[in-house]
Amino acid sequence: MFQSEEGVLWQSNREIHAEDIAYIRRLIQRFPRLGRTELTYTLCEHLGWLTPSGGPKFSACNKLLARLEASGEIRLPARRKQGGDQRSGLTPQTGSMAVAPGEPLQCSLVDLGLVQLRLLVDAPEQAQCNAYLAQFHPLGYFRPFGYWARYRIETADRSLGYLLLSGAARAIEARDGWIGWSAKQRLRNLPWVVNNSRFLIFPWVNVQHLASHVLGQLARQLADDWQARWGFRPLLMESFVDPKHYRGTCYRAAGWQFLGETSGRGLARPGKNYQSSPKLIFAKPLHDEFRQRLCIN
Repeated sequence: MFQSEEGVLWQSNREIHAEDIAYIRRLIQRFPRLGRTELTYTLCEHLGWLTPSGGPKFSACNKLLARLEASGEIRLPARRKQGGDQRSGLTPQTGSMAVAPGEPLQCSLVDLGLVQLRLLVDAPEQAQCNAYLAQFHPLGYFRPFGYWARYRIETADRSLGYLLLSGAARAIEARDGWIGWSAKQRLRNLPWVVNNSRFLIFPWVNVQHLASHVLGQLARQLADDWQARWGFRPLLMESFVDPKHYRGTCYRAAGWQFLGETSGRGLARPGKNYQSSPKLIFAKPLHDEFRQRLCIN
């Protein structure tokens, strides 16, 4: 539980200041379509409320939100229907589904025919996407925070892979310097940056230039899809590539800009850090005036 001490609230050994509560209130007001679970994960990321390993302190943040609502400080979104993971599309029946490799495919991009990115809206298809990412992506599947979208990469008669989009990284030195925004502007406008957090072309699909072709389509249709799903248009996409697995060739070929590398040191809480491996940082503007709009106070 939290208590007041000289104007400061405490929740799970963390000080909660007035500006934190104001930020929570502003986020709820500006993005009313975020469900409670999505809101909690997003706040954990944006406020740096993480475990020493870098995971979100979901339970502590969720309790804080409930107490703030009970005291009249905030008004949370209405609860969604139970019976599964509303954010990920997982249900008790499909959460552990097994998926098998498909038949090998090797051809040219021209011979492949029309390639489409289909936004997944049905829970069973979202669960299938999660299962394929968990089994065949080098980094596995993770539960997205903030606003998110899943795409199936497909032709008329077969699936080729999946894309997962989620909330942007809270603070990345190379990216933030490239954008030119202040810490205050970043906290205010971060939802307009979308992270391409998972990109999977199935390992049995061997089609030269397919990956860059898919990224090109994503840049052209994401803003419209995001507007239809969440009610606003993002301004910038980002992605982090593990050089242990990839070189980022498809991002470069699709016109994404290489910004440098992450430090490999993630902030867990003030004075504490967790270690990860450096990642290559790529960015793709979705609007000509993305810098001006992201740098609005």
